[in-house]
Amino acid sequence: MGRLIVVSNRVATPTETKGSAGGLAVGVFGALKDAGGVWFGWSGDVVSETVANAGPTLEQDGAVTFATVGLTRKDYDQYYRGFSNATLWPVFHYRNDLARYERDEYAGYRRVNAWLAHKLVKLLEADDIIWIHDYHLIPFAEALRSEGVTNRIGFFLHTPFPAPQILLNIPPHEELVKSLSCYDLLGFQTATDQQAFHDYVTRHARGTVRADGIVEAFGRKLRTGVYRIGVFPDEIAEQAKRYESRQHVLELKQSLEGRKLIMSVDRLDYSKGLVERFRAFELLLERSPEWRGNVTLVQIAPPTRSDVATYQKIRHDLEYEAGRINGRYSGLDYTPIRYLNQQYDRWKLMSLFRESQIGFVTPLHDGMNLVAKEYVAAQNPDDPGVLVLSIFAGAAAELSGALLVNPHDAIGMCEALQRALQMPLDARQRRHEVNMAALRENDLGVWRDSFLTDLRSMPVRKPGEFGSRT
Repeated sequence: MGRLIVVSNRVATPTETKGSAGGLAVGVFGALKDAGGVWFGWSGDVVSETVANAGPTLEQDGAVTFATVGLTRKDYDQYYRGFSNATLWPVFHYRNDLARYERDEYAGYRRVNAWLAHKLVKLLEADDIIWIHDYHLIPFAEALRSEGVTNRIGFFLHTPFPAPQILLNIPPHEELVKSLSCYDLLGFQTATDQQAFHDYVTRHARGTVRADGIVEAFGRKLRTGVYRIGVFPDEIAEQAKRYESRQHVLELKQSLEGRKLIMSVDRLDYSKGLVERFRAFELLLERSPEWRGNVTLVQIAPPTRSDVATYQKIRHDLEYEAGRINGRYSGLDYTPIRYLNQQYDRWKLMSLFRESQIGFVTPLHDGMNLVAKEYVAAQNPDDPGVLVLSIFAGAAAELSGALLVNPHDAIGMCEALQRALQMPLDARQRRHEVNMAALRENDLGVWRDSFLTDLRSMPVRKPGEFGSRT
């Protein structure tokens, strides 16, 4: 069995894979340790052209090589801030109103993908299999193929894949789908995302789709599949229990003075429905006066992409809403919303989840949303909290024990919070058991192993099969 080569926009450091890294890093690192291989991608640093062109920085950890490169300021602005996060991210999350398209940024996006692929080629061996992750790297396989790489190459999309009428808002939509056809295996989070890709192929690319997920388009054949990323629920449960007596948890419990706790954790992003969530909580206090002074919402939202204007705006809007609601309902000894715009260690978050009565996870659109799964896994099975979950999170298809809500319906979310706060113990336990069974059936290892098994089963490409890039 050949090595595994993982390519992602950012590479977790060896230290992160052993500590605070999220689910993706944990799953990928586990596969790399088993097979041996390379994790390749951007270091997160913006560097001079001289440093960028010097070659990857290599760091060894057992059988895993971490290979990272820096980006120049121009590449960062065009590839990362530009086309990846000002065009693809909003459109893939159904926010065309926030998308911006610039031809030079798209050219930079393709240029950086080709440059990264060229760097990787020098590290490849003949029997390696290559696993590419996420929207930043859609053209990566096409760039590898243009350099003669015939290895099996898979791609997993962590975001939603938009319906064709949404995708058409990106001017080079056909080029992007043609690039995706250079992979052997395309993995999607949900059947809805897979169907959206199939619909584009049949309606706009004059391609065909078989019942088994085999797609023929642009003169190429590839396989598509649904692979639901998960967590290791029992590991999270053990860690959450271990940390529940730590100082930060004791301080939180003391400060709540017996009040109910609603926990929300998200990156500070407009796709997460944060403002809508705050307004739903405000409605709870407005419509149910008995909860004033008796329930607190803790919203942890670490900053992200703080140099992008739309992210600056969502931070401003959220701070305004928190201040407005707190000004309306606070007392001398009570603050309804505790809004924390900072990063917390992952295991500290799990222990805070365990202490809360509600997990409030309401994205406007999301690929999977592992926070929802982590919240469930962290609960005390003897006295579990209730997950209130958006129907637009990929996790909603699995977690049938959650209270599902439409994040555009503030009253509906308010009513779900009220129901969760009043839910009796036996009902909470039943819902928790259903959700935990789903998490164990499709844990992070199942996601990882099923994708890699399918990728290894694909036939090896023939030299010259793709021809030159068009």
